[in-house]
Amino acid sequence: MSTGPAVALRRAIHAALATDAALTAALGAGRIHDVPPASPEFPYVTLGEAQVLDWSTATETGAEHRLALACWSRQGGHGEAHALAHLVQQALHDVPLALDGHRLVNLRASTAEIRREPGGRTYRALLRFRAVTETD
Repeated sequence: MSTGPAVALRRAIHAALATDAALTAALGAGRIHDVPPASPEFPYVTLGEAQVLDWSTATETGAEHRLALACWSRQGGHGEAHALAHLVQQALHDVPLALDGHRLVNLRASTAEIRREPGGRTYRALLRFRAVTETD
């Protein structure tokens, strides 16, 4: 069964992050979540909101994707959140991911915002990416 471009891209991103050796070494195995468990182990990464826009031309069907990912840390200070953000960007920026039923034209990191969450214990690095896909 064919999936839409957003689902195909999300699956490919999850797989790329879950198999990235440097990120797995920093996080521990099994800490990339689409939906985090009720009591996740820190640190971890979540796939966040997405916006999909029509990027079709007269001859090609395409989509522009604006994606958010978050790195969560309780390591005290911004350091671990910054390090995780860097690893996620390295794992995804301009990486040629294989998508089911679609072709990734590009995937680029656009912004990173690192901040302390309310309560002061947790730090979050919010990463934004932009991707363009075309239908095979």
